[in-house]
Amino acid sequence: MLTFEEKLSIIETFPELQRKDVSLGRVNFHYLESVQEKKIVVQHLHPNGNGFVYAGHMRKKETDRKGFINIRDYTEEELKDLIQKSIAYLSEPPVEIEEEEEENEFARLEGTWIGLEKQELSLVREDQLWNVYSGSNLEECFESPIEAERYLLDEGFRQSKKRKM
Repeated sequence: MLTFEEKLSIIETFPELQRKDVSLGRVNFHYLESVQEKKIVVQHLHPNGNGFVYAGHMRKKETDRKGFINIRDYTEEELKDLIQKSIAYLSEPPVEIEEEEEENEFARLEGTWIGLEKQELSLVREDQLWNVYSGSNLEECFESPIEAERYLLDEGFRQSKKRKM
């Protein structure tokens, strides 16, 4: 495992990162030219050698809920590679999903769904979520229309001929 000082000297070889000392002797490094919302590349590098690097480019299961990955046991090469990839990711403009296209493509899913025993559920898009209602009661909430459709089909529901409510 690299020491705090070794990690610090590696990180400081990236001139595009700006050091910011934070509490408890920890250090953050910001990438001010980021075109993404995120600016912090290295977070809470601690004198005990623990710390986190933003890894928005990696699969979610490898990162924490904020998109960071623990670098405690990283080698010099692994740390350099991760920081380079993080900076490259933060340098790319975010991919904008054409909301109108998505709405048109998945609008067909909104409406009433009928179960095997004739029970009715409604699928409604509200803000960025796809909500499943039983009457006025919220049953489930999904981030994507595909997840919502899969849930309804798995539960034995089929789309009714009645469309939007």
